Amino acid sequence: MPGGAIKEVSATADVDRIEAPITWKAYFMCAFAAFGGIYFGYDSGYINGVKGMAYFIHQQTGLDYPPPGATPDEKKYFVLESWRDSLITSILSAGTFFGAIIAGDLADFVGRRLTIIAGCTIFMVGVILQTASAGLGLLVAGRLIAGFGVGFVSAIIILYMSECSPRKIRGAIVSGYQFAITIGLLLSNCVDYATQDRMDTGSYRIPIAIQMLWALILGIGIAFLPESPRYFVKRGKLDDAAKSLARLRGQPIVSDFVQNELAEIVANHEYELQVVPQGTYWSSWANCFKGSLMKPSSNLRRTILGTSMQMMQQWTGVNFIFYFGTTFFKQLGTISNPFLISLITTLVNVCSTPISFWTVERFGRRPLLIWGALGMLICEFLVAIMGTADGENPNVVKAMIAFICIYIFFFASTWGPGAWVVIGEVFPLPIRSRGVALSTSSNWLWNCIITVITPYLVGEDKGNLKAKVFFLWGALCTACFVYAYLLVPETKGLSLEQVDKMLEETTPRTSSRWVPHTTFAAEAGLTEKGTLAPEIVEDVERKGSVV
Repeated sequence: MPGGAIKEVSATADVDRIEAPITWKAYFMCAFAAFGGIYFGYDSGYINGVKGMAYFIHQQTGLDYPPPGATPDEKKYFVLESWRDSLITSILSAGTFFGAIIAGDLADFVGRRLTIIAGCTIFMVGVILQTASAGLGLLVAGRLIAGFGVGFVSAIIILYMSECSPRKIRGAIVSGYQFAITIGLLLSNCVDYATQDRMDTGSYRIPIAIQMLWALILGIGIAFLPESPRYFVKRGKLDDAAKSLARLRGQPIVSDFVQNELAEIVANHEYELQVVPQGTYWSSWANCFKGSLMKPSSNLRRTILGTSMQMMQQWTGVNFIFYFGTTFFKQLGTISNPFLISLITTLVNVCSTPISFWTVERFGRRPLLIWGALGMLICEFLVAIMGTADGENPNVVKAMIAFICIYIFFFASTWGPGAWVVIGEVFPLPIRSRGVALSTSSNWLWNCIITVITPYLVGEDKGNLKAKVFFLWGALCTACFVYAYLLVPETKGLSLEQVDKMLEETTPRTSSRWVPHTTFAAEAGLTEKGTLAPEIVEDVERKGSVV
């Protein structure tokens, strides 16, 4: 490698020796990045409680407080108007949509870590504006700017963890990101619960301001972690890639494990550049949509898989509970403390997610998504039927809440983490940052659409569907079930490079039976000394590019 300490890259044809054994140090270095989910989850969750706070409603609408001893019918009109509720909730998702798209570019220009740090900085600016707000305008502007920061982090954290994590625990580590999201949601509910009865600006400013702490921890912590070695390979900086890989794997830079894994990444990247050659900046985006729709390994098919996977995750309807749960539980009319019920549903979410750390590696991604969708659709249809048939009966409402909790259990242990795991694994290196960015932006686009239309579906002054809205979520979960069966491949236990080979040789329904049988380094050609062909190393260094 020109200018570096390493002149050759040792390679192997043994599919079991392309990665170093897992160490605790390597595990925690990769797992720390999952902390980004906390401020994503907190920022998504705090607004649910704030919108139900009496002081906030009075400040935003000018409505008089309900008198002591007010009846439920009198209290139900003391809420945000549907348009205001929709705007405050959805504007964050609009910012995250564009933030995720921009991050896909930035991550290839300046690296994964610096993009995450930039996202934390932008986010804190948005939080400061929200904290200072005393009306709608500044609050909305702050949430829009914070959304850009969340978009940066939500897209690139997944990319960073997927590229750095050992293949045998990659699913568990990326699932940790979803777990951190649930922790963030729980923390936001706890803070909302503690400040709900304050009759001053502290009721909403305290929950908002606390978010800066999460951004500071992530931004400072990520600065001390190594950059993604696959980013350095894409830029043609193979010496830096080797150093980064050595830190991540807890091995010396001359270790055969480090050398063999680097050789596999380099050989795979060279192969992908031959399949879809480099071009201009705009052609690099166009590459995401090249290939046959009928071929599982084509870039077009992978992009559709990633974007539709995140769309389907939003279609499960879980954010209806986390964004509008407090309002919905109020509408049921028989619940004395809807904030407490929202806290319980969030606790279920937190306690259920760690199950996926084991199941995603034991059973795989595909079975989790199929059976998770089946469990959710059954629960949602039951909630809809019970609420429609006898929604005024307190005992029926208790049963509805029980099935909502079971539904959240299925989501948290399957689709919650599973969708993030899959999008981090299916894209080849030349388009990976843009593919993950497009997939994440799809999540936020559909998040925005759902948060815009939901107040009009269930608002007292609009559709007022109440429990009938679960017929919609149940139907969409049925679509998720069919989608997972027909289109989601199994990527368990494979390196990111082996996923490329698997997609070329199987279909989604046969992918779970695929076994690695060679390495990209062996196919590219090994020298007599067992090193990667030098012309491949030189070509990757020469072609190093941001596009």
